[in-house]
Amino acid sequence: MSQKKISYIGLFSAVAIIFGYVESLIPFFAGIPGMKLGLANLAVLFILDAYSWKEAALVSAIRIFVIGFLFGNMFSILYSLAGAALSLAVMTFLKKKSDFSILGISVAGGVSHNIGQLSIAVFVTSSSAFLYYTPVLLISGVITGLLIGILTREVRKRI
Repeated sequence: MSQKKISYIGLFSAVAIIFGYVESLIPFFAGIPGMKLGLANLAVLFILDAYSWKEAALVSAIRIFVIGFLFGNMFSILYSLAGAALSLAVMTFLKKKSDFSILGISVAGGVSHNIGQLSIAVFVTSSSAFLYYTPVLLISGVITGLLIGILTREVRKRI
């Protein structure tokens, strides 16, 4: 790895951790437990756009484990890993196989992140009751994915 790449991975891992912490301080409640804007995903999306899925997965894993151990618990880590894994897989596929812009890739990532978390919730609890959240989480995934995509595009222009 080049020194520049290592520097960006370290910088954006730190940014993701800081954003995750700041987001944990903001009482964002829309009637859905655990719903967040996902500011930390800006760092992952930026690295995915600038490099590859491997570097993005590294930033994502660092972010999830540090934020989880500092501000969450094992369940929050599990849910975050499920959402991040599916989201990164979908975003990587779209980046390689389509003409989607960073906005479209981010929206798909936001929606798939929520689907991943819903899937693990249903699996862990053995209850399909969480599926009632699906429409709201899909809408929130589109909205937050769009916002993160716009922010990432603007950051990408400046760096």
